[in-house]
Parts: sequence; structure tokens; C-alpha cells
Amino acid sequence: MYLGIDLGTSGVKALLMDDAQRVIASATAALTVQQPHAMWSEQNPADWIAATDAALTELKDRAGVALSAVRGIGLSGQMHGATLLDSADQVLRPCILWNDVRSHAEAAELDADPQFRAISGNIVFPGFTAPKLRWVEQNEPDIHAQTAKVLLPKDYLRLWLTGEHVSEMSDAAGTSWLDVAGRCWSDDLLAASGMRRDQMPALVEGSTPSGGLRAELAQRWGMQPGTVVAGGAGDNAASAVGLGTVKGGDGFVSLGTSGVVFAATDSYLPKPESAVHAFCHALPDTWHQMGVILSAASALGWFAGITGRSAGDLSAAIGTEVMAPTDVTFLPYLSGERTPHNDARLQGSFTGIGHATDTAAMTRAVLEGVTFALRENLIALQSAGGHVDALLAVGGGARSDYWLQLIATVLGVPVQIAADGDYGAAFGAARLGMLAVNKADPADICTRPAIEREFAPQTDLSDAFDAAFARYQALRPSIKSVGK
Repeated sequence: MYLGIDLGTSGVKALLMDDAQRVIASATAALTVQQPHAMWSEQNPADWIAATDAALTELKDRAGVALSAVRGIGLSGQMHGATLLDSADQVLRPCILWNDVRSHAEAAELDADPQFRAISGNIVFPGFTAPKLRWVEQNEPDIHAQTAKVLLPKDYLRLWLTGEHVSEMSDAAGTSWLDVAGRCWSDDLLAASGMRRDQMPALVEGSTPSGGLRAELAQRWGMQPGTVVAGGAGDNAASAVGLGTVKGGDGFVSLGTSGVVFAATDSYLPKPESAVHAFCHALPDTWHQMGVILSAASALGWFAGITGRSAGDLSAAIGTEVMAPTDVTFLPYLSGERTPHNDARLQGSFTGIGHATDTAAMTRAVLEGVTFALRENLIALQSAGGHVDALLAVGGGARSDYWLQLIATVLGVPVQIAADGDYGAAFGAARLGMLAVNKADPADICTRPAIEREFAPQTDLSDAFDAAFARYQALRPSIKSVGK
């Protein structure tokens, strides 16, 4: 059997699968986010350990689940977080998370140095790791001076599990310190941001071993000491492994707190000016592209809070049959935006509201606005040489048939739903644990799931949505960012 551990923003999930890749059991433990100031987002790494222990203990205590049979463990995690350790591996401050944009000025400063885009293949976004360390250097110099190691969130869990300072390529690609083509740390980028190579963890591929489980923890959970812990992956790359999105033309759309259009690529295809992320994949000699929007299902959740109704109720009220767009336009920049605008200070808006505008019209506008943002991501991705034949839909928003049909129609590509099963990041992490032990061909392990349903583009509405998309695009430049 194989264990996948996914450290998310809202919780830790542990998943157990057998040799036939059947999910035996899973358990989750919740996490909370602290936001002590506007634009800040932090978590205490000790909470990650407590949540992981709780999830694994729940697995251990379930009847019929024998963790002693686990042969490999894979890790997945939220990306970009800066976990700062001193020389004794003690945490120096709360981890600065992926959706923390306090370092927007530092990100712009680093991005102005052309070698960052040239070597990392990406814009230096405020959510990435390197600008966070520059912010710490300028605002918390005592902590910066004590920093002996910088670990990404899942790699701090690895340190606890194995005692090793190790990361892997897909997660490291989101730091702005990785030579993404060469799959190694860049001394030039580290020096340009005031860091050193000895402050970085060692690097392995996601499907190779990174260490073994410490005896103390093995005894606690009834596992074997030294159980192989694979390199693992950042959350989106792990989800891609779980979905079998590993070769050119494979893609998925994630409708979670944030939104992602993900395309696997058979080669490295950077185009930083598009704001598309060009990252290493979790498997050797593979890469992927991502367009990322910062508010997806969370935009509907925000509107639900405003109306005092649940997101499910709002979705149910508009039915399942996609209608022509309303006159209301929603810009979904509730937390700024990444692809393609790269502006942490963009703000959202409703326009076109009149006396006849009701809750249903505004709900549809929210879904349309997020979908238009996803279309901008697909256009940016295609401009960078990527392509998708179809998009598998994942995340909480994938429960809405209306939204999936809308995405297929607006983006002009089929949107698919996998047959019942758990194909998320924890499952992908377990697959990487399996690969690290068995040295199998990834193509034999990372297969695509059976498709239960497919939503084809509704071509009779294409012209109407094209016009609404043009209206959406025309509105964005008129919106002034905070502080600009």
C-alpha cells in the first residue's frame, strides 16, 4: 500500500491506496489561516504537524486499515510558502503563504532584474517565495540574519518525517530561485535576492526517494521505520499526477479557492510576459504550464456571504441550462490577479446593474466573470505554445453542471468529469510514493481516469459570449488598482 499526504491551505488530507491504486481510506484535519494585516496570510508550521498527525492517527485507528503495509509515502502541498528555520531547525516566524501579497514591491524590484525571467522562466509574482525573503530582509532583519534554511510547506513536513532538508522540482519552480530548464538552483538568482545555496534544501525528482520515515513516527503510526518518502509535488502538479495529466495536450481546470488552467507539456515552454507559469512537472524531463486566477469558487462564496445564502443554493437557483449572458459584468479581482494581469492590487466590480437586476442575474454574472478570467488564462497559455485537447474539471466548483457547461462554451473546449473516485493531490502524492518504490514507467502508473460525462461547447451561444467577453476585457483597463 501507498500513502499520500496533501498539505493544503484549509487542511491536511492523508490517503491510503493499495497496489491496484484503489483508495482504501482517507482522513482529513482542518487548518486555519491567520491574516494579521491587510494583504497578509500566514500559518504556524506547528499546526501542519498537528494536523498531519491527527489525520494519520485517524487512518491508523480505522478498522481494516493497516499502515504497517505502507511501502511508500508521497507528499503534496500548497506552493510558494516561506518557512524559515534557524541552524537548529527551529521555526523563526509564521510561514508566509502563497496568497500573501505584502511583498508586491519586492516582487517588482526582483522582476525588474531581467535574469529572473530569463532563468526561472516566470514573472516574479508577489506570492512567490523569493520576494517574501526580500521583505523579511527589509522588515525583519534579525529573523533574516538567523535564517539557515528556507523550506516550502510540504518540505517542512518532510523534515519532520525524515529529518532531511529536501525539495523537488515542481514546488521549487515556484520560488523564483530555480533554473527551470536545468532543474537546479540558480546561484545567480539566489545571489540577486540576497540568498545562498546552503540555505536551500537538496533537490530530487518528485518520483524518486528523498529519505526514510523516522523510527519514532513509524512506531507512533504502526509503520515500518525507513519507509520511503518520495520527493512529491506542489499541489497542482500532484493533482495532475492523480488525474494522469502528464503528457502534452493533457489538461485540467481547477475550480477551488483559486482557479487554474493546467496544461502538461513535453518540453519547457516559457513565456514570462504572458504571466503563464512555466514550471517543472513532478516527473523527470517533463514540464507544465499554468494560468492562475486568485478568486474562482471563492468569488461565488463571497457573493453567497453578501446575499446570506449558500453557494449551493445560489447555484441551484439558476438551474443547469446555460443561458445567454446577462447585461451585468463581474470582474473577479477580489484578491488581485495573477494571469494574465500580474497585479496584486486589482479590485473587483459589478457593472451594468439596474432595477431589473436580481440575485440570479448577479449569480450568473459571477460565474461568467470567473469563466472569462479562465478564458484569458487559456488564451495566454496558447500564446506560450501550450494546448489542451480537453479539460478535466476538479475542485468544489466542479459540482455545478451549469458552470462546467459555461466553461466549455466560453473556452471552446470540452470539459470532462471523471468517474467516481478520488483523483486529487493526495492521490497523486500516493502515486509518486508508488513510483519511488517500484521504479515503474510513469505512463503505467499515471493513467487517466474513466470519463463519466463530457460537456461540449454550446456553439449556438458562442457569439453572445464572445461579445460579453469583449465587454469584460474592455472594462478591466478602466479599473484603477489600489494605490495607483
